[in-house]
Amino acid sequence: MLEAENPSIPNLETKPSEYDSYQCSLPSKFKDIAKEELREDESVRTQALAQFREWIAKHPQIKKCRTDAPFLLRFLRTKKFSVPVACELLEKYLTVRQLFPQWFQKLDINDPAIEEIINSGYLFPLPERDEQGRRLIFSCASRFDPTKYTSAQMARTHAMVVESLLDEEESQVAGYCYITDEGGLTMNHISLWSLADLKRMSKCIQVSSPMRHKETHFINIPSIANKVIEFALSLTSEKLKKRMFLDKNVEELKSRVNPDLLPQEYGGKIPIDNMVAKFKETLRKNRAKTLALDEMYIDLDGASTNWLGNDDADIEPGVIGSFRKLEVD
Repeated sequence: MLEAENPSIPNLETKPSEYDSYQCSLPSKFKDIAKEELREDESVRTQALAQFREWIAKHPQIKKCRTDAPFLLRFLRTKKFSVPVACELLEKYLTVRQLFPQWFQKLDINDPAIEEIINSGYLFPLPERDEQGRRLIFSCASRFDPTKYTSAQMARTHAMVVESLLDEEESQVAGYCYITDEGGLTMNHISLWSLADLKRMSKCIQVSSPMRHKETHFINIPSIANKVIEFALSLTSEKLKKRMFLDKNVEELKSRVNPDLLPQEYGGKIPIDNMVAKFKETLRKNRAKTLALDEMYIDLDGASTNWLGNDDADIEPGVIGSFRKLEVD
């Protein structure tokens, strides 16, 4: 058992008398953000954690689940301490992990393929937060080899990177921004994903991720990717669409993001290889805890999955046709 190998890994079968005692260690800047944006204070947090744990303990389908404060606060902070909505988010998070294990389980930095993808500089967080305290996650399409790796390996890499960051309380409070360089995107990249899988993945991200998605920046979008971006936007909520920016190039990105935070290759100070090497230390440090997430369990026979949807009714017909044409061209 992973817990036996590393006692710091949260116990999935904690009894009420064994719940961890939480002490908030957030810097004052983040406490202020939490109070203003999330309505969080010591009283609200204490009551919400108690109610959340009681709900998990009594849930007839949830058999194993982390109940430590950093884990539960992912969901409470994402949903601004609305306990019923946070409970629903956790239920969907557990369900998605089991419905799509090829995407969300076995998130192991020691997996040779995943380690190679990380080493390539395809996906990594930037070392420094922005002025609002947000964690910036950077990706570069040209650094992912679609002739060597599968869409499942791509998805697990994304899931592993995200899971390694989700217990950071500053990020839970301030949120996450994404910078995606689509330069070098090819038909080989696009053909990795079927229309159905793209829709499922988009739904999973939007309804089950315990993250405050603040901004997404796309740069260097090639013409071949226009229909893909259009399709992705058709699957995105209006709220998230307003937080997406299609920047023509790096210079336009720099008008929105502090250039000093970017990799050296994009006008910043630290080379990508150095950023990746430092991040791999975090991945190895969190490896056992991340793998232990696979032991969480919800009885899918009793869990509703209707929210996933099974048709294309919510997508513009023209967009579907264009994307399907891309699949066969």
